[in-house]
Amino acid sequence: MTFAVPVTVRGYELDVNGHMNQAVYHQYAEHARWEAMRAAGLVPDKMLHAGLGPVILESTVRHLRELHLGDEVTITCEFEWGEGKAFRINQQIRKLDGTVSAEFRVVTGLMDLTARKLVPNPRERFRELSESADVLGL
Repeated sequence: MTFAVPVTVRGYELDVNGHMNQAVYHQYAEHARWEAMRAAGLVPDKMLHAGLGPVILESTVRHLRELHLGDEVTITCEFEWGEGKAFRINQQIRKLDGTVSAEFRVVTGLMDLTARKLVPNPRERFRELSESADVLGL
């Protein structure tokens, strides 16, 4: 399943060149990841109560097209599960006409907040805690 959330580019997110600042692309991607977690029923309080928290291990972005004030975009999240402690989230920031502005490939894990180590089975832990596991591709 591909999760998506809409956002409109705001004036304070622009840089001196008149297009969206590169750091804001990362903020949009982060926002979409948290919205996907929330849609799956994994709100921060629930995660903290379980002693768990998602962590980013690596984030790669490809900037493809500029975004400007007022551009309406959709940020997608598609979870890619494998074996082991890490999993991937593939994301795109797309204009309404389908133009891809940026692509993200994020490697993430699920941290045990007491041990400060990645849990060995993030897929199973998310499945146990989630109310809508399909949002996470489970």
